[in-house]
Amino acid sequence: MINLQLNKDARSNNIRRCREKGIILPTIAQMKTPELVPQKITEKLKKVGLWDVDPLNLFRITWKNEPKEQGGIFDGVNYMEFPSELTGVDARIIALVGKWFPTGSHKVGATYGCLAPALVSGNFDSVHQKAVWPSTGNYCRGGAYNSALLSCECVAILPEEMSRERFEWLSNIAGEVIATPGCESNVKEIYDKCHELKAERGDSIVIFNQFDEFGNYLWHYEVTGNAMKEVLDAEMDTGESFRGYVSATGSGGTIAAGDFLKQQYPESKIAASEALQCPTLLRNGYGGHRIEGIGDKHVPWIHNIRNTDMVIAIDDTDCMDILRLFNEDAGRAYLVERGVPENMVKNLGLLGISGIANLLGAVKFAKYYELQKNDIVVTVLTDSMDLYGSRKREMHEAYGKFSRENAAAIYYGALMRQRIDSMMELSHYDRLRIHNLKYFTWIEQQGRSVEELNRQWYDREYWINVRSLTPEIDREIEVFNREVGI
Repeated sequence: MINLQLNKDARSNNIRRCREKGIILPTIAQMKTPELVPQKITEKLKKVGLWDVDPLNLFRITWKNEPKEQGGIFDGVNYMEFPSELTGVDARIIALVGKWFPTGSHKVGATYGCLAPALVSGNFDSVHQKAVWPSTGNYCRGGAYNSALLSCECVAILPEEMSRERFEWLSNIAGEVIATPGCESNVKEIYDKCHELKAERGDSIVIFNQFDEFGNYLWHYEVTGNAMKEVLDAEMDTGESFRGYVSATGSGGTIAAGDFLKQQYPESKIAASEALQCPTLLRNGYGGHRIEGIGDKHVPWIHNIRNTDMVIAIDDTDCMDILRLFNEDAGRAYLVERGVPENMVKNLGLLGISGIANLLGAVKFAKYYELQKNDIVVTVLTDSMDLYGSRKREMHEAYGKFSRENAAAIYYGALMRQRIDSMMELSHYDRLRIHNLKYFTWIEQQGRSVEELNRQWYDREYWINVRSLTPEIDREIEVFNREVGI
């Protein structure tokens, strides 16, 4: 699951490196509750930009950053609620906002969840090894950023068709950037490159694969799950009900917050969304798509399928059309005409492409279960439009100027028309079918064991044991920091 067995020599190297660079590692508890961060660190953060390559920004790996680019400290959870004029449903749809993490995406948290246990145990040597971050986009950006904060070398791997902004930013942060063939759904090609690098470079690299690293699952279960619970505690009035959590399957990390929420609200449901153009969970299907950041054509090793209640497929054409509606002047003006509050319209840039997909998934979920105004659905905005300006320019070049007529067609055609097609409420054997798809990727290709695959399904203690590791990881971080001695 997560290897915490000590490698003393590598651990000593990491301690020395952190002491030399003035690096203190935050605990998971501090990411959940930034009030636990020492006051002297909070004061120093007032002079540090949100994206600055400064190790103090490790303490900004939280949903609770003050929403400002320079000098912010900590505030409440960043979230927004979408009005019915935008969703077409009476149910309340609330989304956590990922823009206010360093790098502009919550994936920086998932990478820390994978890297920190390896640092404090010595299973990664920051002096003599490179960290390899295979990803379809934001995860390798987060990994490269955290590597830079920790002054260790890294390799970022992502498909060549990802947005230009990702590559431009990585070229200034990562020591090495590798573009693999294909688009968002070409995950196997990323794995193949990792195998190739491992064969060439051996122990000089450590691969942090988000799709099978339980640190990814655990970070979202603890930090994202608790953030959502705080929002629900603040927003849910007497007589209202939390009905479900909708998240793209992605790497199996973000959706882990649903496992936490279901423990708090046993009657709630977890819905996994994916691209209609690559309906892996829905139809054992395949294909390419344009919803950047969610990965496809396999089932992540760390996805707890047994706890997933529904699969929702989202048309990527709707996402790209809505991206224009939300971010073109004519589109925003039309939304105001339709009664969407102006302050909401001004904030629609907080939704990146996958955030739009998650919003549509929440709308379909609400329509399927016929949810009413006293029902609440929660989802996530992984990143923002800051990472997709090139996509907007590409659509300008391909389709011309965006008009009021375009806005009306998309408002009614892509937002209001969402229906309950391309959805599946999962039975026990539907879940088992999806779980069994892990065999072909993880057993046949990646060398995992059938025994562990079966434990994930049949052993009720398996996922409980994963979640029980948080206190131990935090204790190891605290011991590590004491030995660093800053």
